[in-house]
Amino acid sequence: MTIPYAIRGTGAYLPDQRITSTELSTGLGLDPGWIENRTGIRARHRAAPDQAASDLAAHAARRALDAAGLEPADLDLIVLGTSTPDELGPATACRVQALIGAHRAAAFDVAAACTGFVHGLQTAVALLAAAPAAGPRRTRFGGPYALVVGVEVYSRFLDPGDRATSALFGDGAAAAVLGPVPAPYGITAMGMGADGTRAGDVLIPAGGSRLPATARTLAALDHTIHMDGSAVRSFITDILPRLVQDATEAAGTKPADLALVVPHQPNPRLVAALAPAAGLDPGQLAIAGADVGNIGAASLPYALHRALGEHRARPGDQVLLAGFGAGLTWAHTLITWPPFD
Repeated sequence: MTIPYAIRGTGAYLPDQRITSTELSTGLGLDPGWIENRTGIRARHRAAPDQAASDLAAHAARRALDAAGLEPADLDLIVLGTSTPDELGPATACRVQALIGAHRAAAFDVAAACTGFVHGLQTAVALLAAAPAAGPRRTRFGGPYALVVGVEVYSRFLDPGDRATSALFGDGAAAAVLGPVPAPYGITAMGMGADGTRAGDVLIPAGGSRLPATARTLAALDHTIHMDGSAVRSFITDILPRLVQDATEAAGTKPADLALVVPHQPNPRLVAALAPAAGLDPGQLAIAGADVGNIGAASLPYALHRALGEHRARPGDQVLLAGFGAGLTWAHTLITWPPFD
């Protein structure tokens, strides 16, 4: 059954400071091409000292609203995915609501790491579908409307001497406006899952209720990202083909019918290499991580934004969003793309 909601506009924001992989490799005492050759990442961006996650998210949100032809006051809901919130509480989504002036919108965060954008999208769809019809809007189809944001400021949570993490992660934000669309467009399949027994594969150990901040945790760098690279690589290799299979089977289609597959891309080279195992041609994938690194919950919506800017989705195309990340978590959303630019 098609759910008559889809993405109506996207936006993205990257901080001004750009760090190339050559610079980073040299700083780590590695061959200049070491990082790019292993990951495909050429550069990543770093937030300014006075920028928090909400600041990046607000920039992306405004751009997504402009693309959708809406104002902040048109929003009914803001759902934000992040692993690097402004503070442990309140929700960073509330900070974004205030920054953009979306005074009518409910706002909350989802904590699903790199899967956060897709989890946020699915949560927003469920809430919009349950909401009563909104009054007339200035667009052709009425509300309700939701803003879904993915944002990370990972640079504040990296050990600069750890090549396994500092080589991969960057800062950035991307957002999408979700709203009603006419038949036959909309979401045709959704699914999600988790394996909490593997929560230790990638995490920030300290700063929560289990290990509150102390001089000892700070000295041990427990407030930085710790990652089992081998375990994470194995997870990615397994989960991306499975998400493609699950989504296409649920929708009664096949991988070759997908016009565009937008995966999370912690390692762009690895993800691109998985296309054959997923039954895909490499040209079906939207890979944008080479220029930004792993920007977590923003990674997938940033790649989608870039792909839309290159006109890679036309009305009626089947577009698959395939998210996965720490937790371990995963989710997919299949959309029959609507006729909106």
